[in-house]
Parts: sequence; C-alpha cells; structure tokens
Amino acid sequence: MAPDGPAGTPAGDEGTAVGRLATTVDLLRRELEQAHADAAGRALVEMAVGVLVERLHCGPTEAAVQLAGLAEKAGVTPLVLAADLVNQAAADRISAVARDFVTASAAVPAGATAPDPAGTDSVAVRLRSAEAHALSGQDTEAVARSMLDHALRPLGAVAVAVWAAHPDQSLSLAGSAGFSEEEAHRWRHVPPGVPTPARRALDQRAAVAYPALAGAGIPSIGQHGIGGGRLAVPAGIGGRLTGVLEICWEGPLPEQSQPLQRQFEALAELCAATLENWADDGSAAAGERDAHFEGLRSLTDGLMDPCLILQADPGGAPGAPRFGIRYLNPAFVDFAGRPNSAILGARLLEAYPLAAEPGGLLEKAEHVFVTGEPFHTGAMTLSAMVDGVPLSTTAKVSVSRHGDCLAVVWRIDEGTPRVARLLQHAQRLGRIGGFEENLRTRQIAWNEAVYELHGLPPTSPPIPLEELAEHAHPDDRHAIGRFLRNLLHHQRPSSTAFRLLRPDGVARHIRVVAEPVHDPDHRLTVVRGAYQDISAQHWTEVALAATRDQLAQTAQEAAERSRLARQLQHAIMPSVRGPVDAEDLRVAVRYRPAEKDHLVGGDWYDTVALPSGKILLCVGDVAGHGIEAATGMVALRNALRGLAATGAGPAQLLTWLNSITHQLTEDLTATAVCGLYDPETRRLRWARAGHLPPVLLREGGAETLPQLSGILLGVLGQAEYEESEVQLRPGDLLVLYTDGLIERRDQSLQASLTGLISLTEQAGEAVGGPGDLEGHLDHLLRYSLADTDDDTCLVGVSVRERPEAP
Repeated sequence: MAPDGPAGTPAGDEGTAVGRLATTVDLLRRELEQAHADAAGRALVEMAVGVLVERLHCGPTEAAVQLAGLAEKAGVTPLVLAADLVNQAAADRISAVARDFVTASAAVPAGATAPDPAGTDSVAVRLRSAEAHALSGQDTEAVARSMLDHALRPLGAVAVAVWAAHPDQSLSLAGSAGFSEEEAHRWRHVPPGVPTPARRALDQRAAVAYPALAGAGIPSIGQHGIGGGRLAVPAGIGGRLTGVLEICWEGPLPEQSQPLQRQFEALAELCAATLENWADDGSAAAGERDAHFEGLRSLTDGLMDPCLILQADPGGAPGAPRFGIRYLNPAFVDFAGRPNSAILGARLLEAYPLAAEPGGLLEKAEHVFVTGEPFHTGAMTLSAMVDGVPLSTTAKVSVSRHGDCLAVVWRIDEGTPRVARLLQHAQRLGRIGGFEENLRTRQIAWNEAVYELHGLPPTSPPIPLEELAEHAHPDDRHAIGRFLRNLLHHQRPSSTAFRLLRPDGVARHIRVVAEPVHDPDHRLTVVRGAYQDISAQHWTEVALAATRDQLAQTAQEAAERSRLARQLQHAIMPSVRGPVDAEDLRVAVRYRPAEKDHLVGGDWYDTVALPSGKILLCVGDVAGHGIEAATGMVALRNALRGLAATGAGPAQLLTWLNSITHQLTEDLTATAVCGLYDPETRRLRWARAGHLPPVLLREGGAETLPQLSGILLGVLGQAEYEESEVQLRPGDLLVLYTDGLIERRDQSLQASLTGLISLTEQAGEAVGGPGDLEGHLDHLLRYSLADTDDDTCLVGVSVRERPEAP
C-alpha cells in the first residue's frame, strides 16, 4: 500500500527492489536445496560408516577409509555401497524392498533376461536417499521434493502430494512437489465428503490406482494439468493411518508389479513418519484450525463489503509471517479490476506488492497477527500494479485476527468498488487526470495522473489555470488565452490543445477541457476539468499525413509508369490484328490486356517470314507487371527476331535467348514457345522454355502437343532445350497462348488445360471448322474461364490447301 501521493513514484523503486530481492531469495533457495541434498548424501555415508565401526571394531576414520576402498574394489560409488550396508544392517521396509529385487534377480531361469543389477542398487540408493532427505528436511514440502527427485521421478512420476488426514474426515495438503504454487494453495484444504483419490485410499485402507485421472472424473490436485495415471497409498504407523501419499504420472499408470508396490509402501511409511515428526500441534489442533476457518468463512459470506481471509504460511520465519489469501467473500471485487481467480491462492505481496510500504497493509496485518489487537482506520491508501501501472484508491480498512487467520475488510470511499475500478481503468487507458480549482479560496486539487502528466512530484504546488500559459510552448499561448476567456469571462465550457513544456525538458501534447461551476447565486466559484496526454494521437496524425502525401506521390508515379507501359505495349502489339497469309498458312492474333493499369504485363507474340522461306511462330510471357515487364518483352521479342535470321532451329534459338535473358538483363525471367514452319514439307519444329504447350485441333478433336523439357528463360546461365517435330495437314488449326487464357485460382493447371482442350473443340463446332480462324479465336477469348485478370495473348495458325500452279 502506497503512502499519500502518486503510487507511480515509489512503485517503480519498490518494483525494482522487490525484483532484485526475489531473484536473490530464489538463488539462495536453490543453494539451500543443494546443501540439503549434499547433507543427505553425507548422512547416508555416515550411517554406513557407523555400521562398519560396529562390525570391524575400528574408529570412524578407519571405517571411512575402509568404505572408500571397498567401493573402489566393487566398482561402485561410496553412496551405493553405503546404501547396501545400511540395508544389510536394517530390518525395515526399505531393506525388504532391496532384498526383493536381489531375490528376483537370483530366481530368473536359465536363458531368461535377468534384472539389471544396477537397478537393485538404484532402488536401494533412491529409497535410502529419500529417507536421508526426509530426516534432514526442514518441513514436509522438502520431504515431498526429495521423494519426487530421488525415488519417484526415475519411475516416470512428475508430481507428488502428501496429504494429512484429520478426524473430521477432511484432508490438508502437508507437502507437494511438481505442482504450481497456485495449484498447491488451491488444494490446501479438502473438506469432508469430497471423493478424492486420497479420501478413497483412506476409506478402503488400501492403495487406490487410476490408469488415467482424466477419464475417472474424480477431483484432485493438478487434475487440469496432469491427467495421467494416479496412485494413492495410505500412510500410517502401527496400524493408525495419518495421511496419504498421492503419486502422479503424465502418461498411463505403470504396471503395478509387487516390487514396485513395495517401493510405494515404503515411501508411504516414510511419509507417515514425516507427518508424525512435523505435525506442529497434532491432528486435533489441525481440526480445530479448520473449524475456525469454516466459521470465519461463514461469517464473511454475510458481509456486504469486500473481505479477504489471510492465513499465515507455516513456512514463514518466526515474528515475520507470510500471509496467503485463502478465501474471498462473495462481495469481494478487486479495486484494480483483476478477476478474483488472480487474487485467490496468491500470497498477499504477490497480489498487492505495494502493501510492503511503511504503514501499509502488511505492517498492520503483522501487528494484528502478533498482538491480536484489531485494527481500524477511516482512510488507508490501497495500491496495486496492473501491467506496470500503479492503481490506487482510498478505503476504510478493518483487520482482525481469528485463530491463525486474519479477516481484512475494506470499503472503498470512491463510490462502489465497480465504479472505482472502471474509473481507474479509464484514467489509465486514456491517460487522463482530473483537477478542480476554487477561484475564491485559490485551492487547487490535482489527482496523481495530473502530477505525472506535468512531470511534477506530488509535493509540488499545483499550477493555477492563469499561469498555464507560462508552462506552454510560446506558439500555443494564444490558444490558451482564448480557452481562458471562454471559460472564465464568458463562463462557457471550453477546451484546447497545447504543447506542455515540462521541467524535465520533455514536451507533451496536452488537451485540457474544463467547465465552470456556479454557486446558488449563479456566481462562478469553481472550475473543474481534466488534462489528457494526446502525444501519441498527435504523432500518429503527423505520420498519417506524411503517409498520405507519400502515397499520393507514389500513386501518381505508378499511374505514369503504367501509362507508358500500356503505350509501349499497344505500339508493338495491337489488341486486334487482321489475319496474315504466309504461303499455305493463315495467322491471326488476339491480345487482351489486363483490366487494371498497374497489371500491364509482358505477354508478346511474333510471326516472321525468314529469308530461308520458313516462318517463325512464337509466343512468350515475361514475369511481372509494369514498365519493367513491357521493356523486357520488347528486348526478348527483338532478340528472337535477330537470332532467327541465323537459320538455327527452335531449341538453339531458345538456348541463345536464355543466355541473353540471363546475362544482358537484370532479374528477368520469362517463358516462351518457339516454332519454325517449313511450307514445303508442312513440318513444324518447335521447342518450349517453361511455357504451356500449343493445342492442335484436327478433324474436330483437340489435344496438346507433348510436354517437352525446357527451363524458364533467365534462370540459369546455360540451359538446353528439347525439340520436337509435328507434321501438319490442311485443315489443322494450331493455337499458341499465354497462361492468362486458362489460369484459375481454384483449380490446378492440368485441369485448366483439360478445359482449354474442350473449349477448343466447342469453338470448332461453333464457327463451323477451322476456316473461320478469327471467329475461333474470338470464341476462345469470350468463353475463357480464367479469373486471374492477367494479360492474354492468343495466336491461331490454320493450314490451307496450296493453290494449284497456273
């Protein structure tokens, strides 16, 4: 709990100090646990030395030397040999378990696999180590951790709970390991009648096993995180059951062999001895404490004010108890807005770390717990940290002791707890602080948020509205003057925004809004209002304005580039081109540009009669869109025209074109299909570079030409391309195209090719055969099912009968 003033100033120092202290305490705790582990190992070795002293009639030093020598000769560690010697000398359940394993090893028939001898040593060492830790442990929690680490974790267990049984059929968690601290606190007490595995083991006076707790539907500690196998073994001495050992696995319950059951029984007996040794006031006193708690809980349930029950942690140091929050009454609402699940089960300083402030709730609770004197105050500052932000409120607080519990009742002065919580959140999220200024008495009231916005300590005098301009940027003083005239002279609600120059040199953008308050005689007496930090909003608006300007400039540049690319594309490839007759071929072209200007692509085509008498047919597609794709298309188209004049075949032409694409252009890739038609033989030699194969329509049936191998242009510096040849006949129609004709987002490329074949056959029937070449291409474009809005280039080639020579 913070003293008067903003909770943020001391909270930062307190949070840092508490964090360092918590880290140091955790380090010391681990070192202490390691020291206990080493001490337990030494204790086991010392017991073995004592056995040798009795048997060899020698001194302790000589016995220790003998133990080390015997361990070296046997090839085992001194700890393993010590456990073996203690087992031989003892006549308890642990030694019986070890002998069972030895007997099982000796009784294995010939040819069968004997148990690993090291397993016998492991059992003895694990059980004796757990026993030694139990003897040297400080409390039942330490014993539970020792059992889990040394005896149960090697058997696959992940958690263990030690329950203490009470005469009223209730259970209390005496110790646990493997569970979260919150889960352990939640299960500190189990009322009578709850059918937990531990309760059933006590009722049946025998071990109770569940292959999977999640499927059994039985409540128990860790049921939501560890739903695997469970085993509950009753613990007792001399026929009197005092508790239960509950063991948890993440996976299925291991097979319960007799040796394994003996191990669990030995550990349960060790738990019973621990419960006897560490019971501070006996089960009768524990039952009395539970009765006190139940009575206190019933009492607080009837209160209309928020109440929490604190219980002293038995692990705390004498004179400085640690308090855990054991119960919240139905009227409890956290003033910081957190759910009750985040408060219940936590320690007081975990839920309210600022309670450690001098004069805070922790100091008062300790005083009440030690002296038994009730504490009442009409005004105490309660503070909490939520996401690093301190939230404070003032309340009437009452603390009283009931047995080993404390009842803490508070009543928030700022209206109901729910309204106070909403107000705190509104101020935190909106970075708003309120003020009130009495114009007659000159008294000014600021809340903590206003001090923080102005960068002033809470001990500084508040700044009057008339002096506000002196703390603002010079350019904003006129705006503040208009604000004050409207507020004080015209007596109207007013607001303005200005740049506040704080004493620490930081400038913040602040909005102030205020209203006049009149007395019964309609005279202005008070001004109240609020300051809000709008720096983030201001800089966001500045960034948005700059972004809008940049986007407008970028859009203008993109539109200009798209316009140039479209003009270049139309100049080279008009969208409609009349049929061209070359020898016995008729060639027609259709080009459909993308609907959006910024998607101007690099589709291209060409038909050239070469000096050799052959005809070059080609279609290509440059990757990408825009001016880069258009200029790349021009370069490749012109390069292929020049290369074709050499008389090389299609495969060689693509090989050269690939080298040009890779070496003479930057980051350019493309696909292409290239064909050379010989009018004398009507043979078409062709090759492709990653492009879709042409479609041949013959006698009403359509099919694609073979899928020749050939990588995209420009990917590799050197590439070879496969070449094929097809014999054309009069009446044939060959269609070359780009992917914009067939691509769909919802189907594969092969399915799109199948659709194109069907569409080509339908087009042939619709236009009455290949004679109407332009009608055929128009039909393909009109009924294409493509949906990618990409450029489309379509070249149709029909073969005619040669005219007879005159």
